[in-house]
Amino acid sequence: MYKLCVYVPTSHLDAVKSAIFAAGAGRVGAYTHCCWEVQGVGQFMPRTGAKPFLGRVGELERVAEYRLETVVPLNCITDVVNALRQAHPYEEPAYDVMKLEAY
Repeated sequence: MYKLCVYVPTSHLDAVKSAIFAAGAGRVGAYTHCCWEVQGVGQFMPRTGAKPFLGRVGELERVAEYRLETVVPLNCITDVVNALRQAHPYEEPAYDVMKLEAY
């Protein structure tokens, strides 16, 4: 089992959740669509050559985002990450995939 953590602008939270859940994320026992989310502020500065969804090249941008966490079984991880990247509006979405250990 893996944990996926991704930062998503508020405007695309539901689209990203729908995409990753459809690809197999968020299943815990007899439950589906399981996740945890918290709102915060992300910051970035697009450099020359970037094609930012928000902001302008060379200018610091701050945006309301959600940190979204969910679990993903090994057999779905590639599909879930691909779905995430397709649904996410950013050119380079910030996400982590962490292996979970069973105790």
